Amino acid sequence: MIFLQLAILLICIFIGARMSGIGLGVMGMIGLLILMFVFHVQPSDPPLEVMLIIMSVVTAAAALQAAGGMDYLVKVAGKILRSHPGQITILGPLVTYCFTLFAGTAHISYSILPIIAEVAIKARIRPERALSMSVTAAHMGITASPVSAATAALLTVLGSSGIKLADILLICIPATVIGVIVGIIFVYKRGKELDKDPEFLERMKDPVFAKNLDTEVKGEIALKPGAIPSLIIFGIAVLSIVLLGSFPGLLPNFAGKEGFAPNFAVSASGQVQMPAMIMMIMLGATGLIILFAKTTAGQVTKASLFSSAASATIAVFGVVWMSSSFMDHNFVAIKGTLGEMVNKYPWLFALALFTLSILLFSQAATTKALMPLGLVLGLSPAFLLGIFPAVNGHFFIPGYPTLLTAIQFDRTGTTRIGKYVLNHSFMLPGLVTTAAAVGAGLILQLILL
Repeated sequence: MIFLQLAILLICIFIGARMSGIGLGVMGMIGLLILMFVFHVQPSDPPLEVMLIIMSVVTAAAALQAAGGMDYLVKVAGKILRSHPGQITILGPLVTYCFTLFAGTAHISYSILPIIAEVAIKARIRPERALSMSVTAAHMGITASPVSAATAALLTVLGSSGIKLADILLICIPATVIGVIVGIIFVYKRGKELDKDPEFLERMKDPVFAKNLDTEVKGEIALKPGAIPSLIIFGIAVLSIVLLGSFPGLLPNFAGKEGFAPNFAVSASGQVQMPAMIMMIMLGATGLIILFAKTTAGQVTKASLFSSAASATIAVFGVVWMSSSFMDHNFVAIKGTLGEMVNKYPWLFALALFTLSILLFSQAATTKALMPLGLVLGLSPAFLLGIFPAVNGHFFIPGYPTLLTAIQFDRTGTTRIGKYVLNHSFMLPGLVTTAAAVGAGLILQLILL
């Protein structure tokens, strides 16, 4: 019976992934209904914390976008990249990683990728190198950012085991940086130089193509008056989360108050829980950006990032609720079957995280769906923290928007999906970077935790 339930779960995930957008969420809910009515699976608690964190964090990022803060970051990135064109393969991924680390979303890379492609083309450096690693670096930045949905999901899972936000950042920032550096070294001379690439040389025989190749990408956006104030407010919010997450003693405590009772936001010890604190700070930052950065609530809801928040929330809602219900219902069988194997070969769980992330296209959904199982199977919280970068497997199937955007902006055609689909430009850089980041994370957790 468990295999039939698993088949339904995987079919729903597969169909939902093909739908994209909210597809995972709605198919997850269909799967949950089938499990509940046909197999009498009792629904588990929905992933409310992760959903609300996604909504609050991405709403703050949308406010930053509406006020012009994102445009300012992209302008800074452009200056850095254009001032050192010969080092675009190194600087492109590093800049993209840093910006994702700060903003908590890889969507910022959509505005940076055309700049990276333009600089690489003008320097006659194979754009595939910088673009493939920049996309990979953006994904890595999500699993190191203090305000990403994936990091928040990991905190909700491991927080009860004593893991603090500071622990996550202490391991994941250096681990992912090491992974990105290893990836950059791997791609630095990957592929033929443009002047020796027969396909590119053939294209250059077309005078129209050759002329368009050196045409600058136009359309630099004039900065809005609220750009810098919005960045300052957002930055203070991020620093506040890091500070409170690193020193839990600073969190408000209501244990001594008359009539105290624990609830969703306050633990039994009386302390405000960090996930709730993240929600409050980020939505509070959104309000301050609207008040002091010359934007409006209407402009925030019209920002492209705001719609992505809705899609991500629905996706996590459905697929994680279905997955956790399946796992809770089959807890004994899963633990009996996998427990001994995972304890003997712990690296198998990292492979499981990577595989599920290929299907879910979401680091946050993968984390919330599978990380609790790791604790149940007896893996230590520190080990799970070390393998956290393994949730970055959604480059494997070339359907994620960042990959497709990078391909679109490479006018030389070097960044592409291969004849056999899986032999695309991002496959090897993604595998090398992820493996290096996981390896570094495992070593760091042994040393630092």
